[in-house]
Amino acid sequence: MKLVSYKTEDQEHLGLYLNGHIYNLNSCDKLIPDNMNEFLWGGDELMDRAKKVDEAIRGGRMEAKEELFFEMMAPVPHPTSCRDGYAFRQHVAAARRNRKVDMIPEFDQYPVFYFTNHNAIQGAGEIECMPDHFQKLDFELEVAVVLNKKGRNIRAADADSYIAGYMIMNDMSARTLQMEEMLLNLGPAKGKDFSTVIGPWLVTPDELEQYKTSPKDGHTGNAYNLEMKCVVNGKQVSSGNMADMDWTFAEIIERCAYGCDVLPGDVIGSGTVGTGCFLELNGTGLLNDPNYQPQWLQPNDLVEMEITGLGMLANIIKKSKDDFSILTLKK
Repeated sequence: MKLVSYKTEDQEHLGLYLNGHIYNLNSCDKLIPDNMNEFLWGGDELMDRAKKVDEAIRGGRMEAKEELFFEMMAPVPHPTSCRDGYAFRQHVAAARRNRKVDMIPEFDQYPVFYFTNHNAIQGAGEIECMPDHFQKLDFELEVAVVLNKKGRNIRAADADSYIAGYMIMNDMSARTLQMEEMLLNLGPAKGKDFSTVIGPWLVTPDELEQYKTSPKDGHTGNAYNLEMKCVVNGKQVSSGNMADMDWTFAEIIERCAYGCDVLPGDVIGSGTVGTGCFLELNGTGLLNDPNYQPQWLQPNDLVEMEITGLGMLANIIKKSKDDFSILTLKK
């Protein structure tokens, strides 16, 4: 099942995406809330109701009105929080190698994450960036999950049952801002908090059963063989696979929930897949060829991310009319 959030006349709604059409869930079952946040707080009970509607429409047992005039939103437009992990060893190792430092052994000991701005979530469409963002503006190709149960001190063996579904995630990054602030061993902050893109829809775990595979040796939780790629202005720049996650989402959730509550509506990203950003690609290119020309995102660039089973997420980078710069405010 694919779930979407969308607007009609500035009113937000929850819908099913089915065979290229969108159907309003609340109009099909009045017990299903008409927004994603309330729906996620309903846990498995509301998820089961939505699946029955999905099955009834598919089977021709229910006539549902198709939405014709709407604006797509991020599938989870108002997350309770947004965390981003660091699950792909290939990306971490390559980034450190490019900086001429050894692989950090702690990566293999425990999963880590940071909190980013859950109020800067966006879906497909335009991303408006300030002048400082364009100082080494980058994409990051990731997978994200959203939770639909409250939990605390969750064990990895049980954690997959807290996942409502999966989405593509583009963790936009302003690298000059990021590197500047992280010299103080804190962050990332302004280098990350301006836009995190998720979409195009939320795919429930049952749709991914056919892609299930084994996690890495010594790890616990569901893993999926999903091809991941990113295309910028029609040219493919990244290629990876979700199965390459060393830390599973179950293990990341276990870490997130230690000594604190995780909530329905919490979004958690995987971290960047290997080759999944210009920072890594530029570093590898310069390491192999001193004449390599680094690439960063520019105004009007089209960024298209595609992951097997999760769809395609497209964004156009736009330049803000505001010329204010915080990089010029340094003392």
